[in-house]
Amino acid sequence: MYVAVKGGEAAILNSYKLLDQQRRGDTAQPELSVAQIQTQLKLAVDRVMTEGSVCDPELAALAIKQASGDLVEAIFLLRAYRATLPRLGSTEPLDTAQMQLDRRISATFKDLPGGQVLGPTYDYTQRLLDFTLLAQAQGADLPAGDAASPQGESVPRVVDLLNQEGLIERHPRPESDPAPKDLTREPLRFPASRATRLQNLARGDEGFLLSMAYSTQRGYAHSHPFVGELRLGRVALEVVPEELNFPISIGDIEITECEMVNQFAGSKHEPPQFTRGYGLAFGHSERKAMAMSLVDRALRADELGEAIESPAQMQEFVLSHSDSLEASGFVQHLKLPHYVDFQAELELVRKMRAQPTAPTHDTQEERA
Repeated sequence: MYVAVKGGEAAILNSYKLLDQQRRGDTAQPELSVAQIQTQLKLAVDRVMTEGSVCDPELAALAIKQASGDLVEAIFLLRAYRATLPRLGSTEPLDTAQMQLDRRISATFKDLPGGQVLGPTYDYTQRLLDFTLLAQAQGADLPAGDAASPQGESVPRVVDLLNQEGLIERHPRPESDPAPKDLTREPLRFPASRATRLQNLARGDEGFLLSMAYSTQRGYAHSHPFVGELRLGRVALEVVPEELNFPISIGDIEITECEMVNQFAGSKHEPPQFTRGYGLAFGHSERKAMAMSLVDRALRADELGEAIESPAQMQEFVLSHSDSLEASGFVQHLKLPHYVDFQAELELVRKMRAQPTAPTHDTQEERA
């Protein structure tokens, strides 16, 4: 980097001190603690956990503090830490039908078994600045919301209603479920399986996926989606130790799950039916899960026999450009010294300009 420049190392060390000062801010104000970030900036923490591939709210909050609120930098920090951890094994597939719900909505059926649960959401707010937050007393008690679903109560899935009529595609669990591919330890190869694509999308930048999802709604993937079901809640995490040979619960994690329903006109091998797009993210991450499910459905164009015409349907385009770390790194590397490269191009341009060019002859019409 800039170490080769005279005095560069001292300047870099000094930049660390300036970064610490910027992070701390006005010393007359109380310092923001990791616990405060974890509990009061929950949605930011959940995004960093999802794209950082580490379900640990405290570590995500620490990364946000260290990065001065830059979420992409925080995701980088969390992934770098994750790379130092050993992989102990794989959990059993999550049984989200047994989720302890805090929120559950559907845009396809009004009356659902188990009911619609609005839960915590900005959907019905007026999006006006609340100036009372500027004067709100510290430690003020807030009214408690109503409880969601009873603990442990199983709430049926919306897609099961369509399954009863055979109107939606089925995805039965295979008898021999292969070990999942770990993209943090293995390179991405094309064509990628749907499981690999979903892992890539879960780690993908929310803004990029949102743009891709928006493009599908504007007609660039020939889809008309409906939110079959959007769920927020806690689900049990189970592993099967070799010495026991049966699953045991190691705790609960909060997740957001979205199943998007799309119409499918059918093909030579499949009748007309509804198809699915799927999204899942750590914590309360509705926008990410919805965007992920829309892009997941668009990327299934090849297996469904649809024409691949739009960027959101192209595996290599979406998966290769969705990662915020790779994108940020490749853009920001332009700040590093490129003196030799630029001097070479500068000399090339000078030589090109020095070469004589053929005179141009204006036509009579041009002179007129």
